Amino acid sequence: MLVHAWEKSSGELKDHQARVQVLINFLPSGSYNYSLVNMSSPRLSVGASYASLTCAAMVWGGSVVAQKVALGPFSPVETSVLRGLGALAILIPLWRWKESTLSFAQDDWKTFLLLGLGVLGNHLLILFGLQFIGAGAAGVIIGASPAITAFLSSLLLKDLSLRVIWLGCLVSFIGVIFISGKDAVEGVGSNPLLGGGLVIAGLVCWALYTIGCRRTMERFSPLAVTWITLAVSLFFEIPLLILNHKMLVSGVQSVPLAGWMALLYVMVFATALGQQAWLYGVEGVGPSRAGIFGNLIPVSALLFSFMILAEPVGFRELTGIGLIVLGVWLVDCRSREELEPMPGVHGEPVEEREIS
Repeated sequence: MLVHAWEKSSGELKDHQARVQVLINFLPSGSYNYSLVNMSSPRLSVGASYASLTCAAMVWGGSVVAQKVALGPFSPVETSVLRGLGALAILIPLWRWKESTLSFAQDDWKTFLLLGLGVLGNHLLILFGLQFIGAGAAGVIIGASPAITAFLSSLLLKDLSLRVIWLGCLVSFIGVIFISGKDAVEGVGSNPLLGGGLVIAGLVCWALYTIGCRRTMERFSPLAVTWITLAVSLFFEIPLLILNHKMLVSGVQSVPLAGWMALLYVMVFATALGQQAWLYGVEGVGPSRAGIFGNLIPVSALLFSFMILAEPVGFRELTGIGLIVLGVWLVDCRSREELEPMPGVHGEPVEEREIS
């Protein structure tokens, strides 16, 4: 009896860890510097978990606005390089404290090279896109990242049938068109269509990175994958400062306090605080309920862009965000039905059962 209970408990814990990792992989781009927490530790209360998830979503939504602010005194490449160096200063000591050892096979370097190029494309394309589109609109488009990842995963990995997710993807893409159309966001951004296209291209890079990470994380922890791929992206990115720079010409003294604060926000809060708060929340209430809070990210981006940058919020923006959130919800629901045909999915979640 006791052996049966232990086997059942261990199996459900592993299943919970796997579902948490799947949920992290499908998070919108911009929330990707994640690390592991102790999955076997006592869970937070429901109220504390909801507070943690809300905090993470608001922080990640604000990071889009912070990047837009940073693009005033910094060029896109400068912003990305400084953000990456600051993130490595946090992630590497954290990795050394938690793990400290790595074992590479010969083919691993090729994999990390390709994954690093995915990170590079994601960072730069979104930052260049933010030069042409409002932060709120970009944040809403980024909210479609789970649908884009699911669509490409269906085509490349065949892990989901396209017939299961096509409707949700279509609804999300229509929402993106609303946001980045030719006449979208009047008075904000010199070319919303170009900016929206660059942001979407960045999301495609992130989707390919996410897909590529799945097999890699069978051997490496998410924390190790994160800092290694970020370091690889910086290896290719730093030489690009020759072609794209602003602060290097005008001098450090030309950067206002707001620019440094925005950069610090992205490095520290979006990198360190955001993912830890998210994972603690996921551990407390389970990935099924936690996934709903991901829809707050584009909402918070739109809210912060209105409050901080005074960007207009009208019918087009509200319609676009409604369609994107609806599409992501449809993809999530249909994906869970296909991937989790097990007891407890449509009733009490398996990860929330108490083992006595």
